[in-house]
Amino acid sequence: MFPEMELMGFLSQVTSVLLPLTVAAVLGGIIGMERESIERPAGFRTHILVAVGSALVMLVSVEVYSRFGNVADPGRIAAQVVSGIGFLGAGTILRSGLRVRGLTTAASLWAVSALGLASGMKLYGYAVASTVIILAVLIPLRRLEERLRRSSGRSGRPEKARIRKGTGEDDSTSGT
Repeated sequence: MFPEMELMGFLSQVTSVLLPLTVAAVLGGIIGMERESIERPAGFRTHILVAVGSALVMLVSVEVYSRFGNVADPGRIAAQVVSGIGFLGAGTILRSGLRVRGLTTAASLWAVSALGLASGMKLYGYAVASTVIILAVLIPLRRLEERLRRSSGRSGRPEKARIRKGTGEDDSTSGT
């Protein structure tokens, strides 16, 4: 094969994957900026990496399927991405007593991986529509949730009981 033909094949391959990877990066970045703006453990870069990585896995999966047929099922590979992201999301969840933090960020990582998979399948309408819905959940619903907590007199945090040293008794119920 002539070197010019190899170069053309390479350039064609790069341009065919550039759009899905870029869409995944932009959409993942938009969601990541929201998480970053409120100082969550997984922010802008993490969400981009998850989206792009998921898109790449799907692109490779579809390519393997087109070359080898039923030997490699893109759906099975996508399922492995989704379960693998669960481990990454678990790293953002913190528990302190009765309080759990990071569930929404873990869910946003999972959702961003799905956006990446959709982008990798070149289902851009799915990815964009999902991004709009995810942002609607993260931004206006967060504000609504905060208002509801304030109006109900709850801070969203469990009441803290002080334990008297050496007794194991709850200070708030002992009458002192």
